Amino acid sequence: MPRIHIVYFSCKRLEKPAAIGSYDPDDVIFLLKDLSGVALEQRTEDRETAMQTGGHYSESLPIEYQPTAEYIRLFELTLNDSAARIARAVGTVSEMIIKKHGFDVVLASLARGGTPIGVLIKRYVKQMYKVNLPHYSLSIIRGKGIDENALLYMNQNHPGKAVQFVDGWTGKGAIRKVLIDACAQMKRKYGIELNDELAVLADPGYCAGTFGTREDFLIPSACLNSTVSGLISRTVLRDDLIGPNDFHGAKYYKEWEASDLSRVFVDKIAAYFDETVSESKEEANQMEASPSQMAITWQGMQDIARIQTDFGITDVNLIKPGVGETTRVLLRRVPWKILVDRLDNPNLKHILLLAQDRGVPVEEYKNMTYSCCGIIKALKGETE
Repeated sequence: MPRIHIVYFSCKRLEKPAAIGSYDPDDVIFLLKDLSGVALEQRTEDRETAMQTGGHYSESLPIEYQPTAEYIRLFELTLNDSAARIARAVGTVSEMIIKKHGFDVVLASLARGGTPIGVLIKRYVKQMYKVNLPHYSLSIIRGKGIDENALLYMNQNHPGKAVQFVDGWTGKGAIRKVLIDACAQMKRKYGIELNDELAVLADPGYCAGTFGTREDFLIPSACLNSTVSGLISRTVLRDDLIGPNDFHGAKYYKEWEASDLSRVFVDKIAAYFDETVSESKEEANQMEASPSQMAITWQGMQDIARIQTDFGITDVNLIKPGVGETTRVLLRRVPWKILVDRLDNPNLKHILLLAQDRGVPVEEYKNMTYSCCGIIKALKGETE
């Protein structure tokens, strides 16, 4: 597998990472500039207008949805119901990483959806194999690329080690494409060779070769925002805030510590590793023995093309497929409608609750690869 190689001609002086986030420091180090003191939040409608008229989502932050007591109960019930299932998938993807790299690897989770999964993979390897893998969380932004300074920092601190990028799930595969381009850019610019393979817990879009499952089911960490991701905001990249030697930025919402469920989430799932490890190893062995099971077909894009045609949507970026992405649409964007494979799908209880809370219509749309799909309202009139 391709490895990072130390680059002696890179003379950037990179600062020690800020001590941010509510995870145990042994679980993850965030390679992010602390922007906690900067007012970055905008109303959802204002932010949506800016994004659809030339602005970029990384220039501001959404005002984070503060869940109701009913929604938190739903999160807790979902976590209880799915913890063993998720533990098995974490184990499977972890075993696949070990098969590809051994233990000479650095985990690089993509902030912030990938962070809880990276923490779980690190914990699985530590619990099952007594190996403490380095784990960092860094920023990648559609339309702008990956945080090169974060990769340089990892290269300087772990020369010669492979890097495994980690995310929570796949939708259309947009981030995978950004990652492919970013790794090629690192090779051209710095001579650093990276494996652009993405490891995810769930790959319903069939665009990752290393995964725990391809079933589109609810990963409870998708239900919440910062309060399940170490109290870290989405990442920010703006020239007036981020200098040439800075990491991409984020806010650390210390004020929400009383509501933080980040450690609760990973502790609950990790408690099942001993119980699910045999199944995880068996699934990983089966995948290794049958490479066709891991083929990257981009199958989900066929669904997207059909949805575009059926609903007359010209901008594919307004279509967000999969349980994780649909949840984000309902939490952060201005939704037009939600498509579901069936209204009685037990994986979609939180989707239906959020849609009801926001007054968003839900429509049954059969024969999707995904369980559901969120469609963002086009504020310039090109949809509808």
